[in-house]
Amino acid sequence: MITPKLKKMSRFRRHFIAAALVLPLIAGAFVQQNQGSLESARLLEQVMQLVSNRFVDTLNDAQLYEKAARGLVHELNDPYTTLLSPRELSNFNAQTGGRYGGIGMEIAEVNGFVTVQKVFPHTPAEGAGVQEGDRIAVIDTVQVRGWTVTQVSDALKGTPGTRVSVQFQRPGVAEPIPVRFTRAIVHIPAVPYAIMLANSYGYIPLLQFNETATKELSEAVQRLLSQGAKGIILDLRGNPGGILDEALTVSNLFLREGQEVASMRGRGTEPQTFVAREQPLSADLPLVILQNGNSASGSEIVAGALQDHDRALIVGTTSYGKGLVQTVYPLNGGYALKMTTAKWFTPSGRSIQKERRLMPNGEFVEVAPDSLETEATRREKPQYRSDAGRIVYGGGAITPDVIVRPDTLTTPEQRLVNALAPQGQIFRTTLYDYARELKSQVTPDFVFQPAWRQELYRRLTAAGVKVEPEPYNEGATEIDRILRDRIAVVAFGDSTALRRSVSEDTQLLRAIELLGRGRTQQDLFAIARSLAAAPKD
Repeated sequence: MITPKLKKMSRFRRHFIAAALVLPLIAGAFVQQNQGSLESARLLEQVMQLVSNRFVDTLNDAQLYEKAARGLVHELNDPYTTLLSPRELSNFNAQTGGRYGGIGMEIAEVNGFVTVQKVFPHTPAEGAGVQEGDRIAVIDTVQVRGWTVTQVSDALKGTPGTRVSVQFQRPGVAEPIPVRFTRAIVHIPAVPYAIMLANSYGYIPLLQFNETATKELSEAVQRLLSQGAKGIILDLRGNPGGILDEALTVSNLFLREGQEVASMRGRGTEPQTFVAREQPLSADLPLVILQNGNSASGSEIVAGALQDHDRALIVGTTSYGKGLVQTVYPLNGGYALKMTTAKWFTPSGRSIQKERRLMPNGEFVEVAPDSLETEATRREKPQYRSDAGRIVYGGGAITPDVIVRPDTLTTPEQRLVNALAPQGQIFRTTLYDYARELKSQVTPDFVFQPAWRQELYRRLTAAGVKVEPEPYNEGATEIDRILRDRIAVVAFGDSTALRRSVSEDTQLLRAIELLGRGRTQQDLFAIARSLAAAPKD
């Protein structure tokens, strides 16, 4: 017979024995885990030693460690996580900031020459009369024929206030054109222009979220309001994003103080919620946002926030779906690691990031392309609710309230575009040279002349562009459009070119039509609901 005391001691002993048996297992797990880590560390060390000592080409330690670091980053299979060299970091900062010390040109390689593709307004390059198509021949005293675009760009950039001498070769001018520039802070505008379209609807293209995007957009909206704008079309098509704070404050121009703009959720950290901190510039002016498959990142934060709060009607096609947060970590030697650390979510809880898969060639593609999206396929996506109870769609990216696909090229036009694509740089340079010659012959309401198309063909063939007469003539409508738009830009600027092309822009036309049918933002949503419910052919 066992007494209660003995029973208690017996249970204690069994528990002690069980614990004693478990401890070696736990300890063994730690030993096994540590051993696995040690083996992996030895593997890396052995590989690096063999490469350092036996690889056919000599690599110093700095090169070896950088390659190892880049290999690790590459194997994460995240296109947005990258190891930035000091030069790459400098370029990254210049691009995201929208400012740099230079002379204000976009350049590209054409037939072995680094050639000016675009001259930015209010820059030393514009002031000196630099033109698109000019070739850069000499920088200071060095011939640059054969240099890469990066080498030329690095030589032209520098501390604002310093000087650089450049010699240009211009088609039709025998002697080199020498120019001495004083480098300056170059600002690439976020809002290149803002115009009033027919029926008093304002149109504003927002190209990027640089450090002055909110200021530029605010001024543009106020200017259009002072001119009597009854509604605003904000064009985010092709806007790739930029500075986060600017995307948040741009949203605040139209959202009331305290409304959520977006939230950020990462691993091992508390979610961060960002809210509008000021009163809006306009809380009720009818607003339509245009977007397409190249609207990404900051564009999607703005569109998602305004859609969820019933502040804007989204028109166009589904956006890109880049809802990842990158954090830049400074490293030794001037390097930096730009690494994905979190994801963005709209106020209704939709993830902006769209699922993609890595293809064997290293390209990332959408799992479900939206180029042929319809009302039926849209309804298959996860459904969320806006503040007013409207259905908004999840599944990654921002799905528009009104789907409007852009006009597609005809088969002959597409065939011509494909034939010209490998010769694109020569084509663009020849196109610009001819447009510049026609500049003095046209007025803002000019009518395109078919003879211009034939003269362009003669110049293209003389420049070495290989395209047969038959496909060129079959794709005439696309050639006419490209040349007509280029003439308008060169002669009168981007805003005039836009006015002339409105009739060919199906998405912009739909936005104008919708604004004409509804006086308030709620009217626009009601129209969108009726369009979605209407039977389709």
